[in-house]
Amino acid sequence: MSKRKSAKHKLDRRMGENIWGRPSSPVNRRSYGPGQHGQRRKSKMSDFGLQLRAKQKLKGYYGDVTEKQFKATYKAAARMKGDTGLNLIGLLEQRLDMVVYRAKFAPTIFAARQIVNHGHIRVNGVKCNIASRKVLPGDVVSLGDKAKEMALIIEAQSLPERDIPDYVAPDGTDKVTFTRVPKLDEVPYPVTMEPNLVVEFYSR
Repeated sequence: MSKRKSAKHKLDRRMGENIWGRPSSPVNRRSYGPGQHGQRRKSKMSDFGLQLRAKQKLKGYYGDVTEKQFKATYKAAARMKGDTGLNLIGLLEQRLDMVVYRAKFAPTIFAARQIVNHGHIRVNGVKCNIASRKVLPGDVVSLGDKAKEMALIIEAQSLPERDIPDYVAPDGTDKVTFTRVPKLDEVPYPVTMEPNLVVEFYSR
C-alpha cells in the first residue's frame, strides 16, 4: 500500500496548479509556491526540469503512487503497441482506485484507495482490496453492503465539482461498468497533463 506522507496540498502549491480541481486547494488563495522562497521570481526551467515536473504532476494526481509502481506502469505502457504516453494514461485510468474515484464513490483519489484497501469494493461481485488492480473493459465495480451507507461515499456522490466520465457507465448509485480504456482527451483532468514529457523523462 502506498501512503502519502507529506501534506497533499503541498503538491498543488509546488506545481502552482490545483491538480485535483478541489475547492479547498490553497492554490485558489496563494498561487505561489510553499516555503520562505515561494514568492521569488521563477527562473526558466530546463528540459529535464519540465520533464520531471510533468512526471511528478501525473504521478501525484493518481494518489502519489510509489516511484517503483509508476515506473513499472511506464514500462508496461512502453511494451504495448501505439503511443507510449497514451498507453500510460490508459493503464493509470484502469487502476481500481481510479475507477472508484471516477465513479464518485469517493471524494478524493486518496479516499478511493482507502475504501478499496478496507475491502468495501467488489469487482464482478468479488471483493477486492488491491488498489492497483487492473480493471478491464466490461468489468463491473460496485460498493459492498456496508459501503452503501458510509457518509463519505454519500457525500462524494453529491459533489458538484466533477462528473462521471463517459467510459464509466453508472448503474444506479452503487454500481458502474468500466466500458473502455479512455483516450487522453476523454480523461477529465482539471489541469493539463503532458504524458509525452513523462515518456521523454524515462527515455533519457
